[in-house]
Amino acid sequence: MTRLQRKQEYYNQLIFAKKALKSNRFKVSFYHLENAHILGQKHLYRHTLSHCWMFIYGIRIISVKEIIGQFTRILAAILFTNIWVPKGNTGGANISPIKPMPIRKELQKCFYK
Repeated sequence: MTRLQRKQEYYNQLIFAKKALKSNRFKVSFYHLENAHILGQKHLYRHTLSHCWMFIYGIRIISVKEIIGQFTRILAAILFTNIWVPKGNTGGANISPIKPMPIRKELQKCFYK
């Protein structure tokens, strides 16, 4: 998959997440936000944007842990994306922000030929 195709898949995942969030399907929304995070985490704008949407998700579900976690991750994304990111990390406040993780099976096609 080319970088352009990965970028398009990132935005597709973000659209799925927003639609699910609007429909109060919170688990589905968060799953797609995690996918978007994995796909965009090496790009400063997309990485930060995925955390901004996770922040909005935290507000919608009224989770102080997610709100605080995403606020700090937004700052970290701005400061560190171009230096280092933990590959495969899903980006939620339920996971250590420095923990590398295996790429989800359904996203592997976006990273490997």
